[in-house]
Amino acid sequence: MLLSPSSLCYCHALHTSRGTSSVSLSQRPLRLAVLGAGFAGLSVAWHLLQESPKDLRLRIDIYDEVGIGGGASGVSGGLLHPYSPKGKLLLWGADCWKECLKLLSIAEAAVGQNSYGFIVRRRGILRPAMNMKNLLILNDNAQNCLASCRIETVDKETAQNLVPKLCMPFESAFYMPEAVNIHPQRYLQALFLACENLAKELTTSGFGERELCLHKKSIHKLLDFEGEYDAVIVCLGAKADLLPELAGKLPLRTCRGVVAHMLLPADMGEDYPDHSPSILSDAWLAFQGPRSLYMGSTWEWKSRDSSPNVSDYESSSALEDLIPKASLVYPSIKDWAFSGARAGLRAMPPLTPHGSLPLLGCVNDVLGGNRTCNYWLFGGLGSRGLFYHGWLGKLTAQAVLSSNEELIPYELTSWKRIKQ
Repeated sequence: MLLSPSSLCYCHALHTSRGTSSVSLSQRPLRLAVLGAGFAGLSVAWHLLQESPKDLRLRIDIYDEVGIGGGASGVSGGLLHPYSPKGKLLLWGADCWKECLKLLSIAEAAVGQNSYGFIVRRRGILRPAMNMKNLLILNDNAQNCLASCRIETVDKETAQNLVPKLCMPFESAFYMPEAVNIHPQRYLQALFLACENLAKELTTSGFGERELCLHKKSIHKLLDFEGEYDAVIVCLGAKADLLPELAGKLPLRTCRGVVAHMLLPADMGEDYPDHSPSILSDAWLAFQGPRSLYMGSTWEWKSRDSSPNVSDYESSSALEDLIPKASLVYPSIKDWAFSGARAGLRAMPPLTPHGSLPLLGCVNDVLGGNRTCNYWLFGGLGSRGLFYHGWLGKLTAQAVLSSNEELIPYELTSWKRIKQ
């Protein structure tokens, strides 16, 4: 990647920071802006702190008009595993799985015993086979699973021991015992706390000062940051395409998804067993406890509505879509009562020979003109933001700190070489 003059100064600052502490402390801080406080933005912020030279003076400003997890990340289902709907290990699946689990542990450690509820629910995920083709494909792909996230083929009796009253159209199911379910809002709040703690720890260690600030401000255009920062990392999901400098230049499709919160009434049915896994099917059921679950998700393509609020009509339509799908494998869902709904606007990337991959890279060339700082994009995570955010956030941070796009796999930057 060819560096602009500002990039050369940027790299020089980093190079100088690897000298003596007295030299680095006399410099102005390296100033970085992260736009968005969802999975992508907070992962980038954490890794910028973690990966930067220890004696570097660094200021990171996170901008999000609605705060931590206010967008699609905060209303995601939270079901986490490294496989496609057909049970195939996703590209870079081992790396993404490892880095994501690492961030989950970091977030849990940050809140310690003060957590007001679970961040990670470790009960696994169960997927019943829905037809013969589905059964054969899943069974074949299960042979190549990760040792750290196994796929076990289980019979009807075993599956119903895991999930009582489970309906099994083809007498077989696929169980991922190491797969997890996270609570997105609690996780994101905990990860931000971990970022704050790391910034304080690095500052008090006697090396370069670290500053981390969250700004609840609307972002109107990228040029508002010109001259203020050495680098700006856009992690805005579907809202990235609303920035005038990027509008129409990103190969993204938008899709609004509604997630319903369901509660089991006190006078209705037995509690969902605490040991039982969440359920993955045409509609997924992410259990939050014995009497609480999230059910999702709908897919409204080409929507531009990013509001998390859901009207009565939209809620009713979502239930009409989701409950029949969920009841095919878990008939007891009809005993549960609707408690509310939230929605998020996904930024869906284009389909490539390697699957639907996020969009990463420096976007100075996309913006055009001479810039006084470097602009980067980490977007298009689609419905797999939780899975991708750890490893790709780390790669993005390393690329930003070194001003070297070549640290990012070619497949994730190739979107810039395709004519829109």
